[in-house]
Amino acid sequence: MADHDESASARVKEILAAAVEELGGSERPGQVAMADAVARAMTEQEHLVVQAGTGTGKSLAYLVPAFARVEKSERPVVIATATLALQAQLVDRDLPMLADAVEKKLARRPSYAIYKGRGNYACLQRVRDGVPDDQGELIQAQPTGPLGRSVLELREWAKKESSNGGAGDRDHAPSHQDRAWYQVAVSARECIGADKCPYGLECFAERAKTRAMSADVLVTNHTLLAIDALENFHILPDYDVVVIDEAHELAARVTASASAELSPGVVERAARRARAFCDDGEAEPLDEAGEALRMALAVAEPGRVETLAPALAEAVALVRDGARTAFSAFPEEIKDQPEREAARRQAKVLVDQIRDVAERIATISAYDVVWIAERERGGPELRVAPLSVAGLLRSGLFANRTAILTSATLTVGGDFDSTARSVGLRPVDLVPEGDAPAKKAPVEKVDGDVVEPLPWRALDVGSPFDYGKQAILYVARKLPPPGRGGISEKVLDELCALIEAAGGRTLGLFSSRRAAEEAASAVRDKLGVTVLCQGEGQLPELQKAFVKDPATSLFGTLSLWQGLDVPGDTCQLVVIDRIPFPRPDDPLMSARQRSVDEAGGNGFMSVAATHAGLLLAQGVGRLIRRSSDKGVVAVLDPRLVTARYGNFLKGSLPPMWFTHDREIALGALRRLRDTAASEAS
Repeated sequence: MADHDESASARVKEILAAAVEELGGSERPGQVAMADAVARAMTEQEHLVVQAGTGTGKSLAYLVPAFARVEKSERPVVIATATLALQAQLVDRDLPMLADAVEKKLARRPSYAIYKGRGNYACLQRVRDGVPDDQGELIQAQPTGPLGRSVLELREWAKKESSNGGAGDRDHAPSHQDRAWYQVAVSARECIGADKCPYGLECFAERAKTRAMSADVLVTNHTLLAIDALENFHILPDYDVVVIDEAHELAARVTASASAELSPGVVERAARRARAFCDDGEAEPLDEAGEALRMALAVAEPGRVETLAPALAEAVALVRDGARTAFSAFPEEIKDQPEREAARRQAKVLVDQIRDVAERIATISAYDVVWIAERERGGPELRVAPLSVAGLLRSGLFANRTAILTSATLTVGGDFDSTARSVGLRPVDLVPEGDAPAKKAPVEKVDGDVVEPLPWRALDVGSPFDYGKQAILYVARKLPPPGRGGISEKVLDELCALIEAAGGRTLGLFSSRRAAEEAASAVRDKLGVTVLCQGEGQLPELQKAFVKDPATSLFGTLSLWQGLDVPGDTCQLVVIDRIPFPRPDDPLMSARQRSVDEAGGNGFMSVAATHAGLLLAQGVGRLIRRSSDKGVVAVLDPRLVTARYGNFLKGSLPPMWFTHDREIALGALRRLRDTAASEAS
């Protein structure tokens, strides 16, 4: 076994070296160490959690072992990412370049494909035959207005894609809003099936699935991975190895896929659609239940619901029973009318989804959290989400397949324990460094289930960047702690001083849309500079404008904390207004925190501080994107150095040079500004 492992390791290193040379790169020790560890995990069928800092080249470090495995296994390697941006990078850039670079080193050229949910591909049946209305009839009239024009443009694009052999992928469609896309696409449950659809042979989603089923390396997303592994609804080919990139997002993405909503509007819409197929009034109880739900929610308080109030319990039961009645009354398949059959199937699916969610909410399992949420439009609704996904992932994914989890940010407070627990890998199962065997873990429970040990290894390959010389972490210790009101004048003054010293070049990461907007307005008024703010335009356009003019600053919220890649002089200052703890009134996070407390742990540290640490590390990671980058991260929340949990959070960050001296930070920013200006001239 040892000789086999050594030969496999040598083979991977050989292919990696050839790829790096062919691509014009240079050897990176962290990349070599990671590739070797990934190959070992695949061979020994042992889980691996590996943190690879920005600049390591982690994509290559797991793709090379995946390609090398093609020589010995007929099963594909699945790569699951959290974001569409990384999927596109892998399929459009990394995989083609790597395949070209190593083709001569392998027995054959490896194949690869991307597979997304069916809703990401245009549906030719909807494009050509129209969308069923609430009476089950296809809408034939030409849509009007801005939304209608967008729908028409999408239809024309989809038709051209079909005639030209295109993929029909949403990512390549004309610019549009979600509402327009839903007029040309269907979910997997709504689809009538390729064998029943008149356009089945041309179907974009079916073609993508065919390519995916025969690929050596298949790129997908966390949500599809979860559906395939956890819901007994197999949509991926048979595989035994999965690489989960952006793994810091895995628990949140799986939670989202296992969550559901129940609103009066959706119930009433389902009833209207069911009425077109239920001839004897079987849909009427569901319609009446929607109104009962509306009335019950109107007098209920927002927040977590541990026991349904009598009126709400009755309304949810009416929805459940009304959905059951309507579902049972649907006619059998309408074989001679494909368009009518599509409308019937979609209506039946909607009714069944409502029945399922109402049943789940009525039960309020100990493993679920139910709450009432206020929406900006449409009034209140009921939501339900799993208290934890650790047990689901452990039994549904890690017990059956070898998993490599990787990200630039997986350690919180200096170790992997928090991340491991969130996905069902217990710290007690951690295999020690070297060849020492894993300790025999005692039998214990995860989410209430007795579990056996699942050995895993942890590895931090570091980063090629010298953070101590490239970056300063400045914490504004003299500012007051943030309160519940808006952003304070002292914080705004500090922000303006920092941006003025930097000459723009600032990415502002804020805890709320309101704070970002207030800060943008204040900086514009006080400094007269250009500040772009999330929500004032499409994010890609804002990012392009930010990159184009170094004197411009960009402010925003969560989507800017993760994934934004802006190397160079454009971004030399990252400002974080406050530690990104979850909102105290977040029902799911507070329920998880209380659950840890009741089990004898520290809920604040396990949930709130861990959440903040991972997000803080992601935000800080926007500053240094290449070895020549330099800059300052300014945290305008003194709790990072004054609170007891401050060291825990700092332990989640790269080893930047630290100061709470304002003048040192301002001086560094002025020097960077002047250097950039002289180089530009």
